[in-house]
Amino acid sequence: MEITRLMDILESDLEEKNLLPPQRNALLTELKTHIRSADDAGPLFTYDGVKTLSRHSFDSNSMITSREAAKCLANVLLLEGKTRQIFVDLEYPVKAAQRLKNDNREDELLNSRILFLLTYNTTLDFSQLFDENQLAESINQNIVRHSKSYSKTGRRDPPNAISTQALSETLKLLFNLSQYYPQYLSTLAKSAPSILKILCCIHLATPVLQPPVTYLVNALLNLSVNYDDKPHKDSDHNPYFPKPDQYCNIDRFISILDNAVRTYTEEQLETLVTPLVTLLRKVFEFAPSHVRPHMQTALLPSNSERSQPLGHSNTLASRLLRLSNSPVAPSLRESVSSLLFELSDKDATSFVRNVGYGFASGFLMTHDLPVPVSATEGWSTGQSGGDLGEKLTSVDGKEINPVTGQIREMEPEASEEEMTEEEKEREAERLFVLFERLKATGVVSVKDPVEQAVEEGRFEELE
Repeated sequence: MEITRLMDILESDLEEKNLLPPQRNALLTELKTHIRSADDAGPLFTYDGVKTLSRHSFDSNSMITSREAAKCLANVLLLEGKTRQIFVDLEYPVKAAQRLKNDNREDELLNSRILFLLTYNTTLDFSQLFDENQLAESINQNIVRHSKSYSKTGRRDPPNAISTQALSETLKLLFNLSQYYPQYLSTLAKSAPSILKILCCIHLATPVLQPPVTYLVNALLNLSVNYDDKPHKDSDHNPYFPKPDQYCNIDRFISILDNAVRTYTEEQLETLVTPLVTLLRKVFEFAPSHVRPHMQTALLPSNSERSQPLGHSNTLASRLLRLSNSPVAPSLRESVSSLLFELSDKDATSFVRNVGYGFASGFLMTHDLPVPVSATEGWSTGQSGGDLGEKLTSVDGKEINPVTGQIREMEPEASEEEMTEEEKEREAERLFVLFERLKATGVVSVKDPVEQAVEEGRFEELE
């Protein structure tokens, strides 16, 4: 087997030094071509295999040899989980952390990837690497270096492929460490300004949610709430709301969101855009008082959309409303509904007024939140009394339908055209989600009419 032959030569070379540097490098390059799948790389998954590659990666005097060996080692650690613990037992993680201090993008890529893989299925305690090897400082410094490659004017040459991959690996490592070692968040959070700068300056490809943009967003998820030991509300030092343009980061997040919801299917959005929506929720929570209305204006339906039922236009707000009832994206549905509720200051009456009872009802019921009485009264009679009813059923002095959010005088006559098949399907999906939510609460016992009809035998099979 070719891998066995190559490994025998490389293992012997560690003791006898019988290879010239170019020969050694050529063997490692050849070995790398054979590490494509776990089926072919069995001899590398042993203690001796990991030890040989680790020694060439971290004990060599040649950085060229070291990097070629580290490429092989990183592939081995990726393909077979048990090799990661072997690497830890050999006590090489310290050397990988030390190597991150190098101002070299290839070293950053390889060692960030190795350390990232060690966050899974090992007993490694990264606390030592934080305390004795300045791991957080190395990560922060590498991200600062990347940020210097990006300019808002676009006058600098775009980073090369190696640099972009290195940034992605560093961001993945940062995210996992911020999840598993929250005690070091105050140090890791020093990367936030640089991450925000990169996200604002980076060219957005199509489709927009791909590396490194996805990793930039993920890395901010923890840092947005835990930037340091004190709240940032109305602070002049919060990097998310920098002077002189305190809206620049918010507008970038919203622009990416708008691009994404117009590009991807709902099934794709379930995994791709949920982190971004979560980030917007966390940022809104800590936004200064004068920034919050800016986010509300950008993400909630405007009064100009009330000429038709809310959710029927092509705006970002309408698309978010439709996602809040998505039958195929449960995590995104919950996250978007929560965002809209929080943008409504967590007030049920404001929530119904902003999005309409039709979109608000499921969220309110599943979270055991009181439904404003005026909403249901307005649904049945079109009238409500008192200040609360007026808040729900009027906008700019015009009466609105609290269920659909549409201005009453712009509603179609009773003899409206029959719904299209597509509209019927979407309405059926919305009702299905609503019934499922109601059943999940356990507060009321409801049954989907379609499910009930099937049980009662009122459906016939077509020949």
